[in-house]
Parts: sequence; C-alpha cells; structure tokens
Amino acid sequence: MAGHSKWATTKHKKAVIDARRGKMFAKLIKNIEVAARVGGGDPAGNPTLYDAIQKAKKASVPNDNIERARKRGSGEEAGGADYQPVTYEGYGPNGVAVLIECLTDNRNRAAGEVRVAMTRNGGSMADPGSVAYLFSRKGVVTLEKNGLTEGDVLAAVLDAGAEDVRDLGDSFQITCEPGDLVAVRTALQDAGIDYDSAEAGFEPSVTVPVDLEGARKILKLVDALEDLDDVQDVYTNVDIPDDVAAQLDEE
Repeated sequence: MAGHSKWATTKHKKAVIDARRGKMFAKLIKNIEVAARVGGGDPAGNPTLYDAIQKAKKASVPNDNIERARKRGSGEEAGGADYQPVTYEGYGPNGVAVLIECLTDNRNRAAGEVRVAMTRNGGSMADPGSVAYLFSRKGVVTLEKNGLTEGDVLAAVLDAGAEDVRDLGDSFQITCEPGDLVAVRTALQDAGIDYDSAEAGFEPSVTVPVDLEGARKILKLVDALEDLDDVQDVYTNVDIPDDVAAQLDEE
C-alpha cells in the first residue's frame, strides 16, 4: 500500500522477509521483464528498467534471476509471457477508494480474482474512472534515513524537481512529477545518498481517516489483493492516524 502511514511502511519491510518473499520476487521479476519489453533491454537507456532492476537488487532477488528476466523481456532469450497492464477500481470498507494495478497474461482471470478478493473483504468493484480521479500519478522515491535529516534529503533533490519529502519514521519518501523521477534519483546518487526504490505510483488527493476497526478491515483487503499473482500494486486513500497505527503495531 502506498505510504499513507508509518505503519504501512513498517508492514512493508516485514513483508519483505516473511513467507511472501517468493511472491514479491515474482512481481519484481515481472516488472523487469515488462520494462525490458517496452523500452529495450539496456538499463542505461531505459530508466524504467534501471529502476526495476535496482528495486529487485534491494530486495535481494538473485542476479541470475534479474538477468534472465531482462533477457526474456528484450527477446534475447525465449520464454517471456505477454503481460499486459490493467487497472481495476473499487471501494473498500468505510468508502475507502482502491486502485489495483495488475500485470497479467489473462485479463479474465485477473478480473475474476480481484473481484472475489474485493467482495470477500468488504469491498466492491467500481466503474472505470469512478475512483481514479481521486489519485494523481507521481514519482515516488523511498530511502532509509541512515542518519540523514529531512533537510539533507531536501537539499539534494530540491533543484531536481522534488515536490515533497515525507518522514515515515525510519525512512523518507520523496514525491515528484513522474517526468522528474530520473532527475531526482540521479540527484540522490550524485549526493552519495543510497535509495531503496524509485518508481511511478499514485498519491491520493483526498484521504479517508479510519478508526482501529476500519484500519483492520482495509489492511485485510489490501493483503488479500496483494496476495494475488496478477496484482502488482494496490493504492488506497486511507489515512491511518498515528494513534491507530500505534495500536496496530501492538497487535
């Protein structure tokens, strides 16, 4: 879930090292394959592929797997699937808006599985366009603090087009226009600052605050969606207040 609370970030890190690691690897590999197919197999000339590879390396995906995915996508090796992007929209519990981005080689399967996950977890599907307008496409860069202050990060990326630096507890999240993503990422590299991921995502323009029970329900829905093989990213406009996040941490 795109970071709308410190808790979501912590939860994401835990997910990296738990039993869902294999599923996450598969999604990162798929990203590399699609990026190479769309923009060519040379990371130096394909920023989307470069960022997909960097993210996979940060998640400890073996280099052999990364290289094979790059070659499959670019056509250097046979065997790549024809993954197509498709986005579904819906509403979760408490009227929270949900955007679901998929990469799939079978749209009927993806649509069916997303619908089942939504309805079983208190959500409902929505018509195309009925939720998307609540979100705007943004470039998002995340990095560990590693002793850096917000000021350090802002100084490095401000001239590159960064719009906002958000403190997420033990990490920072930088947002920018998607077209400025490469410039922001490069500015960090030039300043000697390591980052975890740089990719285009969605930011909500309006958020929906929830209580503890509402937070539990929406996170259960997000977990169910993220567990689907065809689902790459899930974005919501939920706002989990700090006191509710603290209670979730204790559970």
